Amino acid sequence: MDWSSLLILVCPLMMIFMMFGMKGHGHGPHSRNSAPDKAIQTQLDELKAQNEQLRQELQGLTK
Repeated sequence: MDWSSLLILVCPLMMIFMMFGMKGHGHGPHSRNSAPDKAIQTQLDELKAQNEQLRQELQGLTK
């Protein structure tokens, strides 16, 4: 048996093991609205509000 046939056999086996390994780690459409995502979105909204406030203050200083 040469190396090429060994690689042909190993690749599908490794893929099967990787798929089973990912099964229980929340990789799917049900994990899109998780708590960390909502926390990041809240922080992003706060930063956008702060950015707008600073922009308005900067415009007031330049007038």
